[in-house]
Amino acid sequence: MTDFLSYLRGNPYPGRGIVVGKGCAYYFIMGRSENSRNRVFEATEDGIRTRAFDESKVTDPSLIIYHPVRRTARGLIVSNGDQTDTIRALGGFRRALMTRTFEPDAPHNTPRISAMLYNDGTFDLSILKRAADGGCIREFFAYDGCAEGEGYFISTYAGDGDPLPSFAGEPMHIDLPSPEAVWEALNADNKVALYACVNGKVKLFNKLMGD
Repeated sequence: MTDFLSYLRGNPYPGRGIVVGKGCAYYFIMGRSENSRNRVFEATEDGIRTRAFDESKVTDPSLIIYHPVRRTARGLIVSNGDQTDTIRALGGFRRALMTRTFEPDAPHNTPRISAMLYNDGTFDLSILKRAADGGCIREFFAYDGCAEGEGYFISTYAGDGDPLPSFAGEPMHIDLPSPEAVWEALNADNKVALYACVNGKVKLFNKLMGD
């Protein structure tokens, strides 16, 4: 099991990350450009959306404005892009993501990461990333659940770089820190926002709002 806080402190740029555990889900975003950093999380009726903090600074909203979290009758969807809405519309997690690919932001080709936490405590994770030949690799991981105080983590990137290296391998088995500890451990320059849902209680952290 990985010490998650140590991992975050030692990694200046995992990009966007999803953590799922027993009765909980975290989603964070980080940014290197002004466009990416100019965002906050805002609560909606069924989850959250990203919103530009300063509308006058937005240069391209296509990959930065979306609904990362939406609750449905089947459970909670978490993702790093508009595939949240694809999963919600098509119902089946795998079936929906088979219609999507990685993000069109060469040279990084940012992976699409997604999770579905079902009402019975089971959950699915997925990462869609670029293959060497330019095609899409779609990886799916299904879990019966996990023990109290533990979780699984995936992110868009393995770390900083140019181009940014994609996350590789199975979801990371981690100990599950508090939302406050995760927020503190994220790189102070690059972190943007954090969503945490623990046993139904939601908390949002937004750097631009002083959190």
